[in-house]
Amino acid sequence: MRVLGLDIGGSKTHAMLADAGTDAVVKDDGGTTVPRQPAECTVGSANIASVGEHEAAAALDDLATRLGIGDPAAHGIHTVFAGAAGADTPAARERLASLLAGRFPGARIHVDHDTRIILAAGGLTAGTVLISGTGSAAWAKAGDGREARAGGWGYLLGDEGSGYAVARSAVRNALEESDQGLRAGPLTARLLAETGTMEPAGLLDLFYRMPERRFWAGLAGTVFALAVTDSASAAIVEDAAGHLATLAVTVNRRLGTLAEGAPEPSPAPVLLAGGMLVNQPSLAAKVRDLLAVRGLTDVRVLERAPAWGAVELAGQLALTPLRPAAGVPV
Repeated sequence: MRVLGLDIGGSKTHAMLADAGTDAVVKDDGGTTVPRQPAECTVGSANIASVGEHEAAAALDDLATRLGIGDPAAHGIHTVFAGAAGADTPAARERLASLLAGRFPGARIHVDHDTRIILAAGGLTAGTVLISGTGSAAWAKAGDGREARAGGWGYLLGDEGSGYAVARSAVRNALEESDQGLRAGPLTARLLAETGTMEPAGLLDLFYRMPERRFWAGLAGTVFALAVTDSASAAIVEDAAGHLATLAVTVNRRLGTLAEGAPEPSPAPVLLAGGMLVNQPSLAAKVRDLLAVRGLTDVRVLERAPAWGAVELAGQLALTPLRPAAGVPV
């Protein structure tokens, strides 16, 4: 059975087309059984909340074409599992599911939030997922199935600790220096050079004229590069780590894992994911230290792409019999 796993973020979509069940393995030249490698591609975001329905549909069409499953009458897909940032409400999930159903008619389709596929990609069935990429969020699942989520409010209301928020703080720092009549510090000078602007006022104009989150999140690396020697950059990194650690602690407290007075709490692992936490070791290290102080000591960095988790969950779903609707005889 062919399954399609999707990791749908705010700036891109990673798709993996794989086989489930007995089709998932093949024999190599030596006769050894090995996993069949999935076909994959990365296209623009199919996140409706981020890019709108028209652009999301275009991204899905693009990935279907690249993977050779663009014919609705002959796509051959049994199950689609999509993990999407911001898919936290039934309405949001239904909108994306409708787009998928139109392209893969007859397929079994499941849409969930992206943190669920990350947990699966980490080989875990319980634990905490802490994400810092273009946005930020935390989600925890207890061994008994209870769940808690914090953050993920989007760039207008939150996403502290994300790449976008780090760059936004850098722009704020530049504007504060200008307001106080100070010379541009190392961070401001680097930002001006990388954005091609002449002065902090130009940064302000650019920020509102071109609010593309992926562009600004891409500048977060500048802050980390300077944090070793520049106090303003170091303060921004510390602030980001603090916000992220608070998210992870919040969801664990809601589940009772870190309840006050709990005797020797032994929470499940915390899995760090997203471009910021995976690619900025200094941020991951600061978050790990802050979590250890709060009792969360098993902290790991995700080593596989989240889309692997979507494929795994799609395979599990494909092998699970459909439940008959109420009133329908078995």
